[in-house]
Amino acid sequence: MTAALMGGTMTLLAACGGNERPRTELQAAQLNTIGVNAYLWRAALDTVSFAPLLQADSNGGVIVTDWYANPANPGERVKLTVTILDQDLRADALRVSASRQVSETGSWVEAPVQAATVQKLEDIILTKARDLRRQALAS
Repeated sequence: MTAALMGGTMTLLAACGGNERPRTELQAAQLNTIGVNAYLWRAALDTVSFAPLLQADSNGGVIVTDWYANPANPGERVKLTVTILDQDLRADALRVSASRQVSETGSWVEAPVQAATVQKLEDIILTKARDLRRQALAS
């Protein structure tokens, strides 16, 4: 009886041998421990790194900067919020919003943000994320 069990076990183990191993085809973006797309997350952090961070929540996918004033234009400041909505690297998985204020008589007043500015930031983040993904797949 023991010999039969050993023989059966050896047969099963022999079937597991060989060079053919099952391959998992998970997308590289989903091989992470954060709640959102890792490439979008890294690209977004890199893109808004010029401004001080108020909040960075990788599980919720939210990055909020503090007010940033360009030294070349101290009478204007911006605040950004980047939200990553999905684990897939897609354009609709990213949302950027911006607030802008200008200094008028010593106080900050809300001012409009051009839609092209927000679109440009989204494009920069998406391009960086795609580059990071290409680099990861090439290595």
